[in-house]
Amino acid sequence: MIIGNVVRDPESRTTPNGKTVSNFAVATNYTWTDAAGNKQEKAEFHNIVVWGKLAEICNQYLSKGRKVYIEGRLQTRDWEGQDGVKRYRTEIIADNMIILDRAPQGAGAARPAAAAANSGAEAIPVIERPVEAPTDEIRVEDIPF
Repeated sequence: MIIGNVVRDPESRTTPNGKTVSNFAVATNYTWTDAAGNKQEKAEFHNIVVWGKLAEICNQYLSKGRKVYIEGRLQTRDWEGQDGVKRYRTEIIADNMIILDRAPQGAGAARPAAAAANSGAEAIPVIERPVEAPTDEIRVEDIPF
C-alpha cells in the first residue's frame, strides 16, 4: 500500500489477447531530521502496472500530479539487455486504486472525455458533493428516546 503523487500520465496498451494494461509511476516522499538537526527529504519512485477494467479507469482519470492510494503486490521481472547484462525491474501490480484529490480545474473534464473518445465509450461524469463539517452540538430533538 502506498500513497503518493502520479509522476507521469498512464500509458495504456492492449495485449494480443485483448487485455488492457496501463503503466505509470508514483512518487512517495520521506522526510526526516539527521543527526546534525537538518531536515532531509527523499523521494522514492514506484512503477505501477494495472490490468483490465482498473487499467481503463486509471488511464481515464489519472494524470500527472494527482494524489493516489495504490494497493497491490510486488513483482520483480528480469531480462537480458542488448549489452548482455541481466537487468531487473520491481513493479507494483495494482489491485486497487483510490484517487485522493479533486480533479484539477479544466483538466478533470478534458481527460475523461479524451479517454472516452479514444476507447469509444461514453465519459463517466464525476459528481463532487461538498463535504459538510460535523457539528458537535446535539439537539434534544435528535435523541431517539
